[in-house]
Amino acid sequence: MTGLATHSGAHSGVVYAPTRQGYALPVVDVTHPCFVVPDDATSLDVLRGELAVSERRRKRVPKFLMKWMLRSVARRSLLARELLGGGAGSVLSGLTTYVMKLGTANLVAPFNTPVDRRMTSSPGTQSMRIRLQQLVRLMAEGVRNELAVRGTVPLHLINIGGGTAIDSLNTLILLRKSDPAMLERRPVHIHVLDPDSEGPEFGAQALAALTREGAPLQGLELHFAHIPYDWKDTAVLANLVRGLSSSDSLIAASAEGALFEYGDDATVLANLEALRSGSNVALVGGTVTREDPIVREFITVSRFKLVPRGAEQFGELVKRADFAVTRVAASLLSDQVLLHPIRAGKGQ
Repeated sequence: MTGLATHSGAHSGVVYAPTRQGYALPVVDVTHPCFVVPDDATSLDVLRGELAVSERRRKRVPKFLMKWMLRSVARRSLLARELLGGGAGSVLSGLTTYVMKLGTANLVAPFNTPVDRRMTSSPGTQSMRIRLQQLVRLMAEGVRNELAVRGTVPLHLINIGGGTAIDSLNTLILLRKSDPAMLERRPVHIHVLDPDSEGPEFGAQALAALTREGAPLQGLELHFAHIPYDWKDTAVLANLVRGLSSSDSLIAASAEGALFEYGDDATVLANLEALRSGSNVALVGGTVTREDPIVREFITVSRFKLVPRGAEQFGELVKRADFAVTRVAASLLSDQVLLHPIRAGKGQ
């Protein structure tokens, strides 16, 4: 089964791609009206209020009753089973994260039960969608500025903990729409570093769908590769960066809902140092869990062990790896950041 450009009941202009299990899912395009989420200051304030109310309600429910309710919900939803403990480990899988970003109106079977619709309309899930579109804007702006002065050098997008790499795909969509000539006749390579293969497998299918006739990335020279990666062992990343820096190219890295939110300080710094091991890394984009009382309360009841640093604390951390935070966009649960190297890479 190959990437799908049409689907029963599809929104106009939305392409579909198959998962490993054969489900056809919409491919998120943050420039398409059906995927756009309001992220202005007023909309974010409304979401914060909704999150505070939901947290107060949760605290009033006895623990034994909450456990029963969660078990009941998990029996009725594949999505809930993953979120509430059905998946392995303390990091949400790439494909489950992807489904959460579709938005309630775009859910398809088997992820469109009443439980799924309630979950995907929650403030936390809305924040994940905002996180994606804000990071994509930052990445597209940063890459556009660099490519404007670099001619037609190849572009390499390294996605750490990338899952489906939907942020990398959307960075290209936004670049194509804002400056159609910028990606023409330019080789573009997406390198997805992730321990799991299911998310990247869908990402490759999504890219195939996006390059079909009439789709947003039609006609571009695009390459997609999955590299198994444990971000606690950075040799793979360092070797990749050094290899890509052996010839003229532009490298931009990203980590959406991944390394900067889950990794401890030492792991974050080790990965940034690995990125600095080559000469062509121009920028890094990522998402950072906010340092906020409501956010801390929210994540204490989650099985996902996020590290709430916020942009300011994160900025102090990355200085130790010779990076500076140059742009910040805030959503409900995370701060989206753009980093630039402070000085020439080490060890060259």
